[in-house]
Amino acid sequence: MRDFWEFPGGKVEEGESADQALCRELDEELGIEITTFRHFMHLTHDYPDQSVAIDFFMVSEWQGTPSGLEGQQIRWVESSTLASADMLPADAPVIAALQADTVSKY
Repeated sequence: MRDFWEFPGGKVEEGESADQALCRELDEELGIEITTFRHFMHLTHDYPDQSVAIDFFMVSEWQGTPSGLEGQQIRWVESSTLASADMLPADAPVIAALQADTVSKY
């Protein structure tokens, strides 16, 4: 969906776990090696032309400096501003959870 921001990630390849896909995708897209992460949320979202199932993770430690290795722009934003950041519609429940007090303790 053009002109929307999205969290980094991608598809799980055959024979790969969601954890393995997370590590591979963030290495491919951002050039970082994840050292500490936890599963955060699983959701499904129905777009007009397809349904998606997404696992979200909280990554708290990594090695390397994130950069857009696939030509994409990257930026850091405060969780309090995500609702106005033109994120993908499927990300709305994640944004709400990130803004909740319980998540900010991570």
